[in-house]
Amino acid sequence: MAKGTRVAMNRIVIGRVPVACLLLAVLACGRLGDAPEAAMDEAADPETENARMSQAQHDRRIDYIEFPATNIEATKAFYSAVFGWTFTDYGPEYTSFEDGRLAGGFALASEVTAGGPLVVLYATDLEAMETKVTEHGGRIVREIFEFRGGRRFHFADPSGNELAVWSDR
Repeated sequence: MAKGTRVAMNRIVIGRVPVACLLLAVLACGRLGDAPEAAMDEAADPETENARMSQAQHDRRIDYIEFPATNIEATKAFYSAVFGWTFTDYGPEYTSFEDGRLAGGFALASEVTAGGPLVVLYATDLEAMETKVTEHGGRIVREIFEFRGGRRFHFADPSGNELAVWSDR
């Protein structure tokens, strides 16, 4: 590696084992020489590592958000086009999403009732996001307004769920 090169720990690989996995095995066992084979195999398994990290690092944090949706396909099209979310279908009545940081799902419902917690998303360009929301079938329910620390607007998705988008810019 060239002098001054920066590489993320999870991208450095020795053999086929990411260095971050080896470090986990070392930390768990004290020294690399003391690490039993099972610990090394477990550290090399990304699913085991992800499960351990998600359990410890996500304890007492919001882990999944589920919304009702009157039309699963329209909902997927809206959130994919506006926010870039990706989806995994679990039959015709349920789809899960990932936004790159949080996961959730949409369950088919005959209607969506107003109220409940307000989910607030972040965008660096609030005006551009407001335009994108309306271009893809969302409805602005509260225009952009200022509050201490930033600005935001509220919108209803194609099923009628109300969410907000805020920015500190």
